Amino acid sequence: MLKMKKVTHTYDLRVFTDGGDYFGDVEDSIIYGNKVQGWKIKATKNSFLTKVLGNAKGVIVPHQMVKAVGDVIIISKSAVPSGAVPLPEEDKEERE
Repeated sequence: MLKMKKVTHTYDLRVFTDGGDYFGDVEDSIIYGNKVQGWKIKATKNSFLTKVLGNAKGVIVPHQMVKAVGDVIIISKSAVPSGAVPLPEEDKEERE
């Protein structure tokens, strides 16, 4: 049976790779028409993204790389780093 989930219920879900690494948290979804095209994943403390990206805020993971959505989101290990696009950092003026 197919279980449906509202996109808003996925915000702040923890994201793990299929290898078991903690990847980050869902910040937002990218929707075109009525389909999810990708997920904005924010780098959080102790996440794999923080170690790989350094100062970047997060990445965009294409929805094709998502294997499962439930209590957590499982993504393919191949999504890192070539399948993920770094998000631009905010302007320094906005941070202050």
